[in-house]
Amino acid sequence: MPARCVMVLGTTSGAGKSWLATALCRWYARRGLKVAPFKAQNMSNNARVVDHGEIGSAQYFQALAARAVPDVRMNPLLLKPERDTASQVVLMGRVDEAMARVPWRERSALVWPQVAEAFDALAAAHDVVVLEGAGSPAEINLMASDIVNLRMARHADARCLLATDIDRGGAFAHLYGTWALMPEADRARLAGFVLNRFRGDAALLAPGPQQLQQLTGVPTVATLPMWREHGLPEEDGVFDAGTTGTADARLTVAVVAYPRISNLDEFQPLKRVPGLRLVWARTPGELAGADWIVLPGSKATADDLQWLRRQGLDRAIAEHAAAGGAVLGLCGGLQMLGEALVDPHGIDGNAAGLGLLPLVTVFEREKTVRHRRARFGALDGPWAALAGCEVAGYEIHHGRTALHPSLAGDGGEAMPDGLAWRNARGNVLGVYLHGLFEDAAALHALFGAEVPTLDAVFDGLADFIDDHFQPGVLAGLLRPAP
Repeated sequence: MPARCVMVLGTTSGAGKSWLATALCRWYARRGLKVAPFKAQNMSNNARVVDHGEIGSAQYFQALAARAVPDVRMNPLLLKPERDTASQVVLMGRVDEAMARVPWRERSALVWPQVAEAFDALAAAHDVVVLEGAGSPAEINLMASDIVNLRMARHADARCLLATDIDRGGAFAHLYGTWALMPEADRARLAGFVLNRFRGDAALLAPGPQQLQQLTGVPTVATLPMWREHGLPEEDGVFDAGTTGTADARLTVAVVAYPRISNLDEFQPLKRVPGLRLVWARTPGELAGADWIVLPGSKATADDLQWLRRQGLDRAIAEHAAAGGAVLGLCGGLQMLGEALVDPHGIDGNAAGLGLLPLVTVFEREKTVRHRRARFGALDGPWAALAGCEVAGYEIHHGRTALHPSLAGDGGEAMPDGLAWRNARGNVLGVYLHGLFEDAAALHALFGAEVPTLDAVFDGLADFIDDHFQPGVLAGLLRPAP
């Protein structure tokens, strides 16, 4: 039989779709079912390496939660915003420059056959497919060309949950308005409403859920309490509005949060390191008092460098480094730390670097997308704990970085094959590998700490929905609609 399909829709972006889909993947997998996640189109600069390319981080984690091997078919179309009006198009794991030039609405029709084929292949090989929508299924200006929500639900013959973030306010209006704008035939797919991130006494919600059911015929099947410490990285945006940790922490790590930050989900483990204070910095003042400054990945390195300079962060970083403070650049952050960015193909843009590492980066047409395991060489200063440490991670970048020929005495490789570089003083380190803080050996070397494994996080998510969904609902989603 084809797979049974459960789909998570949301009233808005950020309603909790990815989180809930991940929990469902583990819940069904723990019942001995062969489960796969699927999202037809994702827009995010958080991506992970899989065989044959890259997919959105959310579907990567959902695959792990499902105890499945992450696969490009699980997220056949990935859009990685490079500026407000343009995105890099990744189709079936690979950059498709021609598709990026096709207008948004026309693109949907062109990619649909590959999206449907990817889903059909997964459905044929699994017992359950957990689908995730995007944004809202009721965006009436986009509905005709939307391949992520209702068209996908019809194709999969999916039973759907509609989630809303009650902490934002207006939850019942969001649910009712979304239901009202959906075509009548699609409303019949809604098996239940989910109130997410509720704080307080659930009894105070009455008679709202009952009245909503009278209006729509759809029951509210779960009220999920606010749970900030579940351990799963957020899919989009900086995952913390504020600082984590306490003022008396032993170590303060400031991550520069430029506009096109990418792969920020790799910092999630830092939230759970005892004695560590994590700060997201957009101004020089927010770097004050930091022990480490981290420049993360970027989807638009040259543009983010310009932003960094406009904010005055370049001077603050340089002063921190000159005083012997620790500076770490990851992927795009490594490129920023060098002397120059050279872009002969119009990939990212030319720019002068921060000059803290003796490097030059040239952007090439071909994108490097691969898993890597490597060992740090000799290191001193604040990064000495990583010396000799073997770590696993992944690369996603267009740049090729090499030592500036006239600055050979100012530093050198800290890892073979140009995967990491250091300055002569040892306090500035650049690493091309994403995932350093997700590697158990690196975490232990740097902090002497161990954080809960992803597998434990997935089990916690499954336990949470098992506790808070009405009895029988989750199993009942696999039965045909009445």
